[in-house]
Amino acid sequence: MPLSDPAIKNAKSTEKPYKMPDEKGMYLLVNPNGGKYFRLDYRFGGKRKTLALGVYPETSLKQAREKRDTAKKQIADGIDPCAIKKEDKITQDHTFEKVTRDWFASVKHTVREITQQKKIRRFERFVFPVIGNMVHAEIKSPDVYKIIKPLIAKRQLETAHRVHSEIGAAFAYAIAHGFTDYDPAQAVAGQIPAQKVKHRAALTEPKDVAQLLRDICNYQGTFVVQCAFRLSPYLFQRPGEIRQMEWKDVDLDAKEWRYFVTKTEVQHIVPLSTQAVAILEAVKPLTGAGRYVFPSSRGDGRPMSDNTIRTALKSLGYDSDAMTAHGFRTTASTLLNEQGWSPDAIERQLCHMPRDAVRAAYNRAQYLEERRRMMQSWADYLDSLKAGAQVIPFRKSN
Repeated sequence: MPLSDPAIKNAKSTEKPYKMPDEKGMYLLVNPNGGKYFRLDYRFGGKRKTLALGVYPETSLKQAREKRDTAKKQIADGIDPCAIKKEDKITQDHTFEKVTRDWFASVKHTVREITQQKKIRRFERFVFPVIGNMVHAEIKSPDVYKIIKPLIAKRQLETAHRVHSEIGAAFAYAIAHGFTDYDPAQAVAGQIPAQKVKHRAALTEPKDVAQLLRDICNYQGTFVVQCAFRLSPYLFQRPGEIRQMEWKDVDLDAKEWRYFVTKTEVQHIVPLSTQAVAILEAVKPLTGAGRYVFPSSRGDGRPMSDNTIRTALKSLGYDSDAMTAHGFRTTASTLLNEQGWSPDAIERQLCHMPRDAVRAAYNRAQYLEERRRMMQSWADYLDSLKAGAQVIPFRKSN
Protein backbone atom coordinates (compact mmCIF):
# COMPACT_ATOMS: atom_id res chain seq x y z
CA MET A 1 0.00 0.00 0.00
CA PRO A 2 1.32 3.49 -0.82
CA LEU A 3 1.91 6.00 1.99
CA SER A 4 -0.86 8.27 3.26
CA ASP A 5 -0.78 11.36 5.43
CA PRO A 6 -2.61 9.69 8.35
CA ALA A 7 -0.26 6.71 8.22
CA ILE A 8 2.79 8.97 8.31
CA LYS A 9 1.37 11.09 11.11
CA ASN A 10 0.54 8.04 13.25
CA ALA A 11 3.81 6.21 12.64
CA LYS A 12 5.50 5.49 15.98
CA SER A 13 9.22 5.21 16.57
CA THR A 14 10.77 1.93 17.73
CA GLU A 15 14.12 0.89 19.10
CA LYS A 16 15.41 0.41 15.56
CA PRO A 17 14.82 2.48 12.41
CA TYR A 18 12.31 1.07 9.94
CA LYS A 19 10.97 1.89 6.47
CA MET A 20 7.41 2.53 5.31
CA PRO A 21 7.34 1.96 1.51
CA ASP A 22 5.57 4.22 -0.97
CA GLU A 23 5.89 3.87 -4.77
CA LYS A 24 8.70 4.00 -7.35
CA GLY A 25 11.45 3.36 -4.83
CA MET A 26 10.39 6.06 -2.35
CA TYR A 27 9.86 5.30 1.32
CA LEU A 28 9.59 6.94 4.75
CA LEU A 29 12.42 6.19 7.17
CA VAL A 30 11.30 6.38 10.82
CA ASN A 31 14.20 6.76 13.25
CA PRO A 32 14.23 5.84 16.97
CA ASN A 33 14.33 9.57 17.87
CA GLY A 34 10.99 10.07 16.11
CA GLY A 35 12.42 11.73 13.00
CA LYS A 36 10.63 10.91 9.73
CA TYR A 37 12.63 11.18 6.51
CA PHE A 38 11.54 10.73 2.89
CA ARG A 39 14.10 8.77 0.89
CA LEU A 40 14.50 7.41 -2.66
CA ASP A 41 16.64 4.37 -3.46
CA TYR A 42 17.89 4.11 -7.04
CA ARG A 43 20.73 2.74 -9.13
CA PHE A 44 23.00 4.94 -11.24
CA GLY A 45 26.15 3.84 -13.07
CA GLY A 46 25.82 0.38 -11.59
CA LYS A 47 25.82 1.70 -8.01
CA ARG A 48 23.02 1.81 -5.47
CA LYS A 49 22.36 5.30 -4.15
CA THR A 50 19.94 7.01 -1.77
CA LEU A 51 18.54 10.52 -2.29
CA ALA A 52 17.11 12.53 0.62
CA LEU A 53 13.76 14.06 -0.34
CA GLY A 54 12.96 15.99 2.83
CA VAL A 55 11.89 15.70 6.45
CA TYR A 56 8.27 15.30 7.52
CA PRO A 57 6.28 17.44 8.30
CA GLU A 58 8.37 20.30 6.80
CA THR A 59 8.19 18.37 3.54
CA SER A 60 4.70 17.00 2.82
CA LEU A 61 3.98 13.64 1.17
CA LYS A 62 2.90 15.47 -1.99
CA GLN A 63 6.12 17.50 -2.11
CA ALA A 64 8.24 14.39 -1.53
CA ARG A 65 6.54 12.62 -4.44
CA GLU A 66 7.12 15.64 -6.70
CA LYS A 67 10.83 15.56 -5.81
CA ARG A 68 10.87 11.80 -6.45
CA ASP A 69 9.32 12.21 -9.91
CA THR A 70 11.83 14.96 -10.77
CA ALA A 71 14.69 12.70 -9.67
CA LYS A 72 13.34 9.74 -11.67
CA LYS A 73 13.23 11.92 -14.81
CA GLN A 74 16.82 13.04 -14.20
CA ILE A 75 17.90 9.39 -13.89
CA ALA A 76 16.12 8.55 -17.13
CA ASP A 77 18.00 11.43 -18.81
CA GLY A 78 21.34 10.12 -17.55
CA ILE A 79 21.68 12.67 -14.76
CA ASP A 80 22.56 11.65 -11.20
CA PRO A 81 20.17 13.53 -8.84
CA CYS A 82 22.60 13.14 -5.91
CA ALA A 83 25.30 14.94 -7.92
CA ILE A 84 22.85 17.72 -8.79
CA LYS A 85 21.93 18.13 -5.14
CA LYS A 86 25.59 18.29 -4.16
CA GLU A 87 26.21 21.02 -6.75
CA ASP A 88 23.19 22.94 -5.45
CA LYS A 89 24.54 22.67 -1.91
CA ILE A 90 27.91 24.02 -3.02
CA THR A 91 26.17 26.88 -4.82
CA GLN A 92 24.17 27.74 -1.69
CA ASP A 93 27.36 27.82 0.36
CA HIS A 94 29.12 30.05 -2.19
CA THR A 95 26.52 32.70 -2.95
CA PHE A 96 27.66 36.33 -3.06
CA GLU A 97 26.02 37.00 0.30
CA LYS A 98 27.60 33.98 2.01
CA VAL A 99 31.10 34.71 0.72
CA THR A 100 30.75 38.43 1.46
CA ARG A 101 29.74 37.74 5.05
CA ASP A 102 32.84 35.55 5.31
CA TRP A 103 34.84 38.53 4.06
CA PHE A 104 33.27 40.79 6.69
CA ALA A 105 34.22 38.28 9.38
CA SER A 106 37.81 38.09 8.08
CA VAL A 107 38.36 41.88 8.33
CA LYS A 108 36.41 42.44 11.53
CA HIS A 109 39.56 42.96 13.59
CA THR A 110 40.84 45.69 11.26
CA VAL A 111 37.96 48.17 11.63
CA ARG A 112 35.88 49.66 14.40
CA GLU A 113 32.73 47.74 15.22
CA ILE A 114 30.45 50.66 14.37
CA THR A 115 32.14 50.97 10.95
CA GLN A 116 31.72 47.25 10.36
CA GLN A 117 28.03 47.38 11.21
CA LYS A 118 27.46 50.33 8.89
CA LYS A 119 29.06 48.43 5.99
CA ILE A 120 27.00 45.32 6.67
CA ARG A 121 23.84 47.39 6.90
CA ARG A 122 24.57 49.01 3.51
CA PHE A 123 24.93 45.57 1.93
CA GLU A 124 21.72 44.39 3.57
CA ARG A 125 19.83 47.43 2.28
CA PHE A 126 21.23 47.86 -1.21
CA VAL A 127 23.32 44.87 -2.32
CA PHE A 128 22.07 41.54 -0.98
CA PRO A 129 18.47 42.04 -2.18
CA VAL A 130 19.78 42.32 -5.76
CA ILE A 131 22.72 39.90 -6.05
CA GLY A 132 22.92 38.18 -2.66
CA ASN A 133 21.56 34.83 -3.89
CA MET A 134 23.69 34.77 -7.05
CA VAL A 135 27.06 33.06 -7.38
CA HIS A 136 29.96 35.29 -8.38
CA ALA A 137 30.30 33.87 -11.90
CA GLU A 138 26.70 34.87 -12.63
CA ILE A 139 27.11 38.50 -11.55
CA LYS A 140 27.80 40.90 -14.41
CA SER A 141 28.50 44.62 -14.52
CA PRO A 142 24.84 45.50 -15.31
CA ASP A 143 23.84 43.69 -12.08
CA VAL A 144 26.19 45.91 -10.08
CA TYR A 145 24.98 49.02 -11.92
CA LYS A 146 21.41 48.01 -11.05
CA ILE A 147 22.40 48.48 -7.39
CA ILE A 148 24.15 51.81 -7.93
CA LYS A 149 21.74 53.44 -10.39
CA PRO A 150 18.93 54.25 -7.88
CA LEU A 151 21.47 55.89 -5.55
CA ILE A 152 22.72 58.06 -8.41
CA ALA A 153 19.15 59.00 -9.32
CA LYS A 154 18.55 60.14 -5.73
CA ARG A 155 21.86 62.06 -5.77
CA GLN A 156 23.11 59.94 -2.90
CA LEU A 157 26.53 60.03 -4.50
CA GLU A 158 28.57 59.49 -1.36
CA THR A 159 26.60 56.32 -0.61
CA ALA A 160 26.91 55.23 -4.25
CA HIS A 161 30.69 55.55 -4.12
CA ARG A 162 30.89 53.74 -0.79
CA VAL A 163 28.69 50.85 -1.94
CA HIS A 164 30.59 50.52 -5.21
CA SER A 165 33.95 50.49 -3.45
CA GLU A 166 32.79 47.92 -0.91
CA ILE A 167 31.38 45.64 -3.63
CA GLY A 168 34.80 45.81 -5.29
CA ALA A 169 36.48 44.85 -2.01
CA ALA A 170 34.08 41.92 -1.61
CA PHE A 171 34.95 40.70 -5.12
CA ALA A 172 38.67 41.06 -4.37
CA TYR A 173 38.16 38.63 -1.47
CA ALA A 174 36.20 36.27 -3.73
CA ILE A 175 38.92 36.37 -6.40
CA ALA A 176 41.62 35.62 -3.83
CA HIS A 177 39.65 32.59 -2.61
CA GLY A 178 38.96 31.22 -6.07
CA PHE A 179 35.24 31.93 -6.35
CA THR A 180 35.59 34.09 -9.47
CA ASP A 181 38.20 35.50 -11.83
CA TYR A 182 37.16 39.12 -12.26
CA ASP A 183 35.45 42.08 -10.60
CA PRO A 184 32.34 43.27 -12.49
CA ALA A 185 32.22 46.41 -10.32
CA GLN A 186 35.25 47.88 -12.13
CA ALA A 187 33.30 48.80 -15.25
CA VAL A 188 30.69 50.63 -13.17
CA ALA A 189 33.12 53.11 -11.60
CA GLY A 190 32.97 55.52 -14.53
CA GLN A 191 29.18 55.67 -14.37
CA ILE A 192 29.10 57.27 -10.92
CA PRO A 193 29.34 61.09 -10.99
CA ALA A 194 32.15 62.60 -8.94
CA GLN A 195 31.12 63.61 -5.46
CA LYS A 196 31.78 67.27 -4.82
CA VAL A 197 33.30 67.72 -1.38
CA LYS A 198 30.97 69.86 0.69
CA HIS A 199 32.52 71.23 3.84
CA ARG A 200 30.30 71.73 6.85
CA ALA A 201 29.18 75.33 7.00
CA ALA A 202 30.69 77.51 9.72
CA LEU A 203 30.93 81.17 10.62
CA THR A 204 34.49 82.48 10.75
CA GLU A 205 34.04 86.26 10.72
CA PRO A 206 34.13 87.65 14.30
CA LYS A 207 31.12 89.91 13.75
CA ASP A 208 29.06 86.94 12.49
CA VAL A 209 30.19 84.80 15.41
CA ALA A 210 29.23 87.62 17.80
CA GLN A 211 25.69 87.71 16.41
CA LEU A 212 25.42 83.92 16.61
CA LEU A 213 26.45 83.96 20.28
CA ARG A 214 23.83 86.60 21.05
CA ASP A 215 21.21 84.57 19.20
CA ILE A 216 22.15 81.46 21.17
CA CYS A 217 21.68 83.37 24.43
CA ASN A 218 18.17 84.32 23.28
CA TYR A 219 17.25 80.75 22.33
CA GLN A 220 14.01 79.72 24.06
CA GLY A 221 14.26 75.92 24.08
CA THR A 222 14.24 73.71 27.17
CA PHE A 223 16.83 74.50 29.81
CA VAL A 224 18.85 71.34 29.08
CA VAL A 225 19.01 72.15 25.38
CA GLN A 226 19.86 75.78 26.18
CA CYS A 227 22.83 74.61 28.23
CA ALA A 228 24.06 72.20 25.55
CA PHE A 229 23.66 74.92 22.92
CA ARG A 230 25.58 77.51 24.97
CA LEU A 231 28.32 75.04 25.85
CA SER A 232 29.01 74.02 22.24
CA PRO A 233 31.00 77.14 21.20
CA TYR A 234 33.11 77.01 24.36
CA LEU A 235 34.16 73.37 23.89
CA PHE A 236 34.07 72.89 20.10
CA GLN A 237 34.20 69.09 20.43
CA ARG A 238 32.25 66.89 18.01
CA PRO A 239 28.47 67.34 18.43
CA GLY A 240 27.98 63.65 19.17
CA GLU A 241 30.57 63.81 21.94
CA ILE A 242 28.91 66.77 23.62
CA ARG A 243 25.42 65.31 23.54
CA GLN A 244 26.74 62.01 24.94
CA MET A 245 28.77 63.67 27.71
CA GLU A 246 28.49 61.66 30.93
CA TRP A 247 28.69 63.05 34.46
CA LYS A 248 31.20 60.38 35.49
CA ASP A 249 33.68 61.87 33.02
CA VAL A 250 33.31 65.46 34.26
CA ASP A 251 35.43 66.82 37.12
CA LEU A 252 34.19 70.32 37.87
CA ASP A 253 36.77 70.86 40.62
CA ALA A 254 39.65 70.00 38.29
CA LYS A 255 37.91 71.80 35.42
CA GLU A 256 38.32 68.79 33.15
CA TRP A 257 36.24 66.51 30.98
CA ARG A 258 38.00 63.21 30.32
CA TYR A 259 36.30 60.73 27.99
CA PHE A 260 36.89 58.06 25.36
CA VAL A 261 36.56 59.31 21.78
CA THR A 262 35.00 56.50 19.74
CA LYS A 263 35.84 58.12 16.39
CA THR A 264 39.60 58.03 17.03
CA GLU A 265 39.52 55.39 19.78
CA VAL A 266 41.59 57.40 22.25
CA GLN A 267 41.16 58.91 25.69
CA HIS A 268 40.87 62.68 25.49
CA ILE A 269 41.15 65.55 27.96
CA VAL A 270 39.11 68.73 27.51
CA PRO A 271 40.10 71.59 29.84
CA LEU A 272 36.98 73.44 30.99
CA SER A 273 36.93 77.22 31.09
CA THR A 274 35.26 79.08 33.93
CA GLN A 275 32.32 79.76 31.60
CA ALA A 276 31.96 76.07 30.68
CA VAL A 277 32.05 75.04 34.34
CA ALA A 278 29.31 77.58 35.13
CA ILE A 279 27.02 76.09 32.47
CA LEU A 280 27.63 72.55 33.76
CA GLU A 281 27.02 73.61 37.36
CA ALA A 282 23.74 75.21 36.29
CA VAL A 283 22.43 72.04 34.63
CA LYS A 284 23.75 69.58 37.24
CA PRO A 285 20.84 69.96 39.70
CA LEU A 286 18.50 68.94 36.89
CA THR A 287 20.43 66.05 35.31
CA GLY A 288 23.24 65.24 37.75
CA ALA A 289 21.48 62.18 39.17
CA GLY A 290 21.42 60.54 35.76
CA ARG A 291 24.05 59.22 33.38
CA TYR A 292 24.08 61.94 30.73
CA VAL A 293 24.70 65.64 31.20
CA PHE A 294 22.24 66.33 28.38
CA PRO A 295 19.67 63.50 28.42
CA SER A 296 16.83 63.04 25.98
CA SER A 297 13.65 64.91 26.86
CA ARG A 298 11.77 61.64 26.40
CA GLY A 299 13.15 60.28 29.65
CA ASP A 300 14.15 57.01 27.99
CA GLY A 301 17.68 56.91 29.41
CA ARG A 302 19.27 57.99 26.16
CA PRO A 303 21.29 61.14 25.43
CA MET A 304 19.92 64.17 23.65
CA SER A 305 19.05 63.60 19.98
CA ASP A 306 21.72 64.29 17.38
CA ASN A 307 19.28 66.63 15.63
CA THR A 308 18.70 68.86 18.65
CA ILE A 309 21.44 71.47 18.11
CA ARG A 310 20.86 71.40 14.34
CA THR A 311 17.18 72.13 14.95
CA ALA A 312 18.04 74.87 17.44
CA LEU A 313 20.31 76.57 14.91
CA LYS A 314 17.61 76.32 12.27
CA SER A 315 15.05 77.88 14.63
CA LEU A 316 17.37 80.88 14.94
CA GLY A 317 17.55 81.27 11.17
CA TYR A 318 20.84 79.43 10.55
CA ASP A 319 20.25 76.78 7.91
CA SER A 320 22.78 74.08 7.03
CA ASP A 321 24.38 76.33 4.41
CA ALA A 322 25.21 78.99 7.00
CA MET A 323 26.14 77.17 10.22
CA THR A 324 26.10 73.59 11.49
CA ALA A 325 26.61 72.00 14.89
CA HIS A 326 29.92 70.68 13.61
CA GLY A 327 30.79 74.19 12.44
CA PHE A 328 31.74 75.29 15.96
CA ARG A 329 34.93 73.24 15.45
CA THR A 330 35.79 75.09 12.25
CA THR A 331 35.02 78.45 13.85
CA ALA A 332 37.34 77.76 16.77
CA SER A 333 40.12 76.29 14.63
CA THR A 334 40.07 79.21 12.19
CA LEU A 335 40.02 82.01 14.75
CA LEU A 336 42.45 80.39 17.19
CA ASN A 337 44.95 79.89 14.38
CA GLU A 338 44.51 83.51 13.37
CA GLN A 339 45.20 84.53 16.96
CA GLY A 340 48.52 82.71 16.89
CA TRP A 341 47.87 79.73 19.13
CA SER A 342 49.99 76.67 18.46
CA PRO A 343 48.49 74.62 15.58
CA ASP A 344 49.57 71.48 17.43
CA ALA A 345 47.68 72.50 20.56
CA ILE A 346 44.60 73.32 18.50
CA GLU A 347 44.76 69.95 16.73
CA ARG A 348 45.10 68.14 20.06
CA GLN A 349 42.11 70.03 21.42
CA LEU A 350 40.09 69.05 18.34
CA CYS A 351 41.23 65.47 19.03
CA HIS A 352 42.84 65.05 15.64
CA MET A 353 45.12 62.42 17.07
CA PRO A 354 47.10 59.41 15.74
CA ARG A 355 45.43 56.00 15.80
CA ASP A 356 48.62 54.36 17.07
CA ALA A 357 47.94 53.33 20.69
CA VAL A 358 51.37 54.35 22.07
CA ARG A 359 51.39 57.74 20.35
CA ALA A 360 47.76 58.35 21.30
CA ALA A 361 48.48 57.67 24.97
CA TYR A 362 51.36 60.15 24.85
CA ASN A 363 49.43 62.80 22.93
CA ARG A 364 46.41 62.62 25.20
CA ALA A 365 47.96 65.07 27.67
CA GLN A 366 50.37 66.78 25.27
CA TYR A 367 50.13 70.59 25.25
CA LEU A 368 47.68 70.28 28.15
CA GLU A 369 48.84 73.37 30.04
CA GLU A 370 48.82 75.41 26.86
CA ARG A 371 45.38 74.06 26.03
CA ARG A 372 44.10 75.10 29.47
CA ARG A 373 45.22 78.67 28.78
CA MET A 374 43.88 78.51 25.25
CA MET A 375 40.42 77.28 26.28
CA GLN A 376 40.05 80.01 28.91
CA SER A 377 41.30 82.64 26.48
CA TRP A 378 38.86 81.32 23.85
CA ALA A 379 35.92 81.53 26.26
CA ASP A 380 36.88 85.07 27.25
CA TYR A 381 37.20 86.00 23.58
CA LEU A 382 33.72 84.65 22.82
CA ASP A 383 32.26 86.58 25.76
CA SER A 384 33.89 89.75 24.45
CA LEU A 385 32.39 89.17 21.02
CA LYS A 386 28.98 88.50 22.52
CA ALA A 387 29.16 91.70 24.55
CA GLY A 388 29.83 93.68 21.38
CA ALA A 389 33.50 94.50 21.97
CA GLN A 390 35.67 95.53 19.04
CA VAL A 391 37.69 92.32 19.08
CA ILE A 392 40.29 92.22 16.31
CA PRO A 393 42.17 88.99 15.50
CA PHE A 394 45.72 89.24 16.75
CA ARG A 395 48.88 87.24 16.86
CA LYS A 396 49.24 85.69 20.31
CA SER A 397 52.45 86.70 22.01
CA ASN A 398 54.76 83.90 23.07
